[in-house]
Amino acid sequence: MKLKQLLTSLVATLALVMASAVSAGSSLPEVTHDGLHLVKHSKLRAVWMKPGANLDEYSEVALLACYVAFNKNWQRNYNNQTMDLMDRISDQDMKKIRGELATEFNKVFTKVLTESGHKMVTTGGSDTLIVRPAIINLEINAPDTMAPGMQQTFSASAGQMTLYMELYDGKTGDIIARAIDPEAAGDDFVQVRNSVTNMADAERVIRRWATLLSDHLATVTAASSAAAASSGASAK
Repeated sequence: MKLKQLLTSLVATLALVMASAVSAGSSLPEVTHDGLHLVKHSKLRAVWMKPGANLDEYSEVALLACYVAFNKNWQRNYNNQTMDLMDRISDQDMKKIRGELATEFNKVFTKVLTESGHKMVTTGGSDTLIVRPAIINLEINAPDTMAPGMQQTFSASAGQMTLYMELYDGKTGDIIARAIDPEAAGDDFVQVRNSVTNMADAERVIRRWATLLSDHLATVTAASSAAAASSGASAK
């Protein structure tokens, strides 16, 4: 196995273990294996940060490609409940969905962060915050297989997915923070489910995550600027 594949596998395994604990409502560790401390009263389900970490020192953001993983048993369970062979989910269907969702994730995050004034770059550096995102435990209630026919599926929810995101220092590669947030995708209104409505619901969840990150970066930057201005005024 290549090093990149091994690292991806290790990250995916860690993400699934921690996300399972979060989803199950288990007691979350106050300190993680790599020294991150649990943040109280976060808008996400669970956030850990490195003590003393200061996000206002980063003027650029490098967003890595989003990794997407289905719930391990989703394909098997869905196909077992599907009578029509044409509507069953193939491995190729799953690959296509993963690729489309990963592309949408990076598209939405880049748009939200850019519109909020954050400079997006593609490489690390001393002023760069590296964001490594993943969507795990993905489940789709009514996937659109594009099978021929007039059958329509109705559902109030497109499904569910969990954000697993890590933030790294662009110069040292040191991990700064980790966040986990399980979310259902939908607005509780029953509607026709197809690839368009499913992606629209997913996009709303992704936009929420991107906005929370953007707002937090803006908040710490503003606080730092205010502190610097106050310090400068006191020195006069």
